[in-house]
Amino acid sequence: MAKRWYVIHTYSGYENKVKTDLEHRIEIYGLQDKVVDIKIPTEEVTELKEGGKRETKENKVFPSYVLVRMEVDDNTWAVVRNTPGVTGFVGLDGKPTPLRRDEFDKIMRRSGDRRARTSEPAPKRTNIDLEVGQPIKVVSGPLADFEGQVSEVMSESGKVKVMLTIFGRETAVELTLDQIATVG
Repeated sequence: MAKRWYVIHTYSGYENKVKTDLEHRIEIYGLQDKVVDIKIPTEEVTELKEGGKRETKENKVFPSYVLVRMEVDDNTWAVVRNTPGVTGFVGLDGKPTPLRRDEFDKIMRRSGDRRARTSEPAPKRTNIDLEVGQPIKVVSGPLADFEGQVSEVMSESGKVKVMLTIFGRETAVELTLDQIATVG
């Protein structure tokens, strides 16, 4: 029987414990040949804090879910299902439904897993703790030392649009987070 990727639902915040416990249970029951991989997809998120400080952390892509590559039979189903913290498999009528390969690849790309079939890089997401109208100072690049105000926050690209007074005129400029610092 083929090994496929399945999604299991866990209690919130129990993903890492479920992974550790499941790995231990697989070893105890001798199921290493049937349950071959367990993943908790994460992504790197950069947040801009007060004073221009940047903080990078890993967030779970799908909180409360764990991916398991396994061959489903009565034994493997019972071992996974009875692992503390697991609430069940994702599927129809209580039956585990395997992920399609394209679904799995999409999840892994988002989490930056280089083993996904595509060579497309994982997008880096940025939580920008800035608000429209907030004063900033440009700290690097050709516009260093100019001060202005945030006019737009573009979290997906990790940039902000700011209004700077250049040569006596208000000018909209797109800047990356490493080029600015908050003022005040």
